[in-house]
Amino acid sequence: MIFPIAGHGQVSRATKDKAAFAAKLLATVAFTTLGGVVSVGISPAWAQEAARSFDIPAQPLASALNAFGRQSGLQVTLAASTSRGVAASPVRGSLTPQQALSRLLAGTGISFRIANGTAVIGAPSASGGAAPLGELGEGAMVLDTIEVTGQGAGRGGVSETVIGQEQLERLNPTDLADVFREEAGIQVGSSLPMSQKVYVHGIEETNLAVSIDGSRQNNKVFHHNATNLIDPSLLRAVSVDAGVAPADAGPGALAGAIGYETKRARDLLAEGRSIGGLVTSTYNFNSDTVTTGLAGYGVHEGLEFLGYFNFGKGGDFDAGNGDKVEGTETHLLSGLGKLAYQFASGHRFEISHDRLVDDAPRPFRANAGFVDTGKPWEPPIRDYRLERQNTVFTFTDETPEGWWDPKVVLAYGSTEVEVPVFLKDGSSYDTSGKTSTINGKIENRFGLDIGSVTAGLDFYRDKAELDDLYEPGEEKASNVGLYAQARLEPWERTRLSFGARADHQWFTGVDGSKFENSGLSANVSGEYDLNEFLTAKAGFSHVWAGIPLAENFIMNPGWMYGADGPEPVTANNYLVGLKAHHDGFTLEGSIFRTDINNARSPRYSPAATGALMTREVESRGFEIGAGYDWRSGYVQVKYAHIDVDIDGAPADTDIGNYLATPVGHIITIAAAHTFTDLGLTIGGDIEIAPEYDHVAEGVEPYKAYEIVNVFAEYRPERLPNFTFRAEVQNLFNEAYSKRATYGHEFGNVTPLYEPGRSFLLTAKATF
Repeated sequence: MIFPIAGHGQVSRATKDKAAFAAKLLATVAFTTLGGVVSVGISPAWAQEAARSFDIPAQPLASALNAFGRQSGLQVTLAASTSRGVAASPVRGSLTPQQALSRLLAGTGISFRIANGTAVIGAPSASGGAAPLGELGEGAMVLDTIEVTGQGAGRGGVSETVIGQEQLERLNPTDLADVFREEAGIQVGSSLPMSQKVYVHGIEETNLAVSIDGSRQNNKVFHHNATNLIDPSLLRAVSVDAGVAPADAGPGALAGAIGYETKRARDLLAEGRSIGGLVTSTYNFNSDTVTTGLAGYGVHEGLEFLGYFNFGKGGDFDAGNGDKVEGTETHLLSGLGKLAYQFASGHRFEISHDRLVDDAPRPFRANAGFVDTGKPWEPPIRDYRLERQNTVFTFTDETPEGWWDPKVVLAYGSTEVEVPVFLKDGSSYDTSGKTSTINGKIENRFGLDIGSVTAGLDFYRDKAELDDLYEPGEEKASNVGLYAQARLEPWERTRLSFGARADHQWFTGVDGSKFENSGLSANVSGEYDLNEFLTAKAGFSHVWAGIPLAENFIMNPGWMYGADGPEPVTANNYLVGLKAHHDGFTLEGSIFRTDINNARSPRYSPAATGALMTREVESRGFEIGAGYDWRSGYVQVKYAHIDVDIDGAPADTDIGNYLATPVGHIITIAAAHTFTDLGLTIGGDIEIAPEYDHVAEGVEPYKAYEIVNVFAEYRPERLPNFTFRAEVQNLFNEAYSKRATYGHEFGNVTPLYEPGRSFLLTAKATF
């Protein structure tokens, strides 16, 4: 994990501030870790065959298996074609997972096997029996059924992409760009984690409903910084709904939703263990960076605990041209603590807290290598401090009865950025911008014979404030929403999802003026199996998102909002596509479009109109993907073509701040194979970005680049608790900036280069 934070004696913040942060973080991790250790003690291992309370009504097999996964604590692996048109038998009572699954599958002709914390459901063979376990790799899918907490995760939308725990481990990501590097339709700009932003079909993430462990994020602080700075070593899964998102993904899903989920104790425990830990360390030869992670976790009866701490330290990296990129040193401090308890009644309470900080010298504008502004009094490097935290309380009932399957979430999150401001007379002062959110929801999932309906209420109270010596400012917004989303299989071979939400928002401007607005959103999508191999899909959504808060660092105390205030932002999303699968082969294609109307794009001046400036944003294009999975490996190719216009003209990265970025053509290729007898996995991925000329008049086409990454991972048979990994990123030492990085179009901007050839060694031990 490579996240930049503090330098060696170069940061202007007081040492006591860093010590206070470290103390808070360490206290969070230590409390959950040590509390859990004391509670678990030397108790017997948690047994997969212990009796549990089950209440699963008769329903389609896929829905029933999701309920089984939640109630059993097991992950479920299901061949893609197995559940279509199959109904599950009801299961009730105190049973072992083995007994419950036997009853659920009774009369279906489908067999199963429970091993290593996973229930593997076999596809019927031509003779009517179950397919052997080893054949499930062909066309198999993993249902993310163990208490899915992220908004949108595991919901099976027509435009959903899920990056699960296994894929994250294979990627071994050092930043968010690595998390999404196999997804052609998702781009991440900047080589510096603290200024990376995620773009889905070219649309910037602040126009999506983004959550971390179910907590809505409000992190639009400074356009030179990341919107959601996340340590990927803490992630267990990421889900992305591109364009069409369900109503229960939350408010503000103008162009879709992103749900991040952090690790849990049960994900990390070895089979048969009730307590465990891990130590992992990575060395990056390019920047002489060492990153070390420590974790302790356990499960005893109803108690679960997890404490995870990550620290990294290193220097600036070298670009492919051999130049050192100043302001890219590493000094990471991040952590995650979780504590949960499940009563015999099935009621489960969980509290989680994650926190990280980036506090180091960075380029003066942290999303660009250098910008010639004609202001010689501004240094090329200045200190930045960015701190993000997220606290989430969650209640669920893990043994729902009939229509009773509730969920309650209450969360607080904040991001704060501090930077020095340099004046023409040579003086300087520190200024701070902070966004914060209190949010939550109360919902219930109603199980039906043909699927389910989720209905609930959610809310948020967001604040954006700038603490500046001369021009402080603050905007606030509150929202209450009612929503319902149905996911049904009304007829054989047909799966439908449709829903709506009604939102009411209260907005307060920097001058204290107040405005109220209400709006409706709706979505509908579906899949239909044309035959045994081919499925058609389509979706549409209309989204009302209210008035987004302005960025803290451009708020002007002199703004005037007029009698009616800013216009609420709305969007329409469209998607149609086909997907095919046969004997491990997959082929998929889709056409999409997103139109965002009245997208708020405020500017500091002029004061009379700056707060009300809006843009019209359009993203359109298509994606094609093909792949083949075999028992111990896979290969996949994805191609995306994305054109983005703002106000009818090709987008650029400056006008597109908080809106969109140019993308063009992106091709990704990924492959891996495991030699089981040797305990060795080898693989790699390629990203190809051809030259792109959908640019504004007078602007040079975006340059092409090709990047190759390779890795080898070894798990010795005699040391099963150890994993060793070697990888090379940017194998051919390309000198380039990623397509979504700021400043390609402007002669006075030197974009941030990506690291040149980088050798990484990782060792991991579990116990």
